[in-house]
Amino acid sequence: MIIFSTLGPRGSNHHFVLGQYLAAHGLAHAARITLFDDFHSGARALIAGEAHYLLQCAVHPAAAEITGTYRREMAVVDAFISPSQPMALVQARDGREGAGKVGVQPATQSYADLSAWPDVVHEPTVLAVQSGLEEGRYGAGIVFASFAASRAERFEVIEPIGTVCDAWIVYGRAAIDEGRAVVWKDSPVARQFRQRVGGLPERG
Repeated sequence: MIIFSTLGPRGSNHHFVLGQYLAAHGLAHAARITLFDDFHSGARALIAGEAHYLLQCAVHPAAAEITGTYRREMAVVDAFISPSQPMALVQARDGREGAGKVGVQPATQSYADLSAWPDVVHEPTVLAVQSGLEEGRYGAGIVFASFAASRAERFEVIEPIGTVCDAWIVYGRAAIDEGRAVVWKDSPVARQFRQRVGGLPERG
């Protein structure tokens, strides 16, 4: 059994993308997922041998800190791109709830125009933003589109964002680079490179 860890809770975007990654590798049946409240806990668990790999979004605010802090004990062993769950900027239909405040996970802040809210509040996860909306602490927030769809009586979509394709990092305990760039030479973009060099027409 391979143990993969990432940021929780269940239903988080990290949890969602890890599921996509394992399915792409055909490992869904052979892997166990462990979820952590923060990446320092996940990194320490990886180093202690409690997990084999750790997944982190490359644009997560803690990415540089985690990569640097634990560079001697763990290493980047893979990177890939994946779309997120569909997202949206939503607001409470009752304008009195959380008036003037919009909740965001920092990596999502530039996904929509937030100038209408004087107070932008950062939360560690999109799920925490959703909790803040449910509790009436914010009048608006950037959340998963499914949140608004399932609570249409309380919240309305102001701006659909859709999926966002991000880069993702996989850490392991043993480095694999051997001092060289590890490159997928037959990736979709590698084929684009060859078409450009060869003067062939671009796809799509």
